[in-house]
Amino acid sequence: MSITGQVLLVCSNVPNIESAKKLAQHLLEQRLAACVNILPAVQSMYRWQGVIEEASEVTLHIKTTQARYTELEAAIKAAHPYDVPEIIAVPVVEGLSVYLDWVRQETNKDSDV
Repeated sequence: MSITGQVLLVCSNVPNIESAKKLAQHLLEQRLAACVNILPAVQSMYRWQGVIEEASEVTLHIKTTQARYTELEAAIKAAHPYDVPEIIAVPVVEGLSVYLDWVRQETNKDSDV
């Protein structure tokens, strides 16, 4: 399989469910994601500008391909309410082949929208 066909799991956190749904809808409409799981009620602790912070957040698990990653990252950054959004991509090394093919098909920008 080519690198562009590599399926990725991209994770990002947003401050609330409304932001999560809005971002997920946008990514799906643009075919940048095949599926977005919204996992509410995450407690995050992190260091920001020298201070330890704590926040309630909503986690997004975004399924896409390497071929769409650059556009996906740009779309998340443009729509995200944080100055520095978490955007982490992890390659999917194994999975149900029919599901992974579906992700590739749904994120193919040459498909009919």
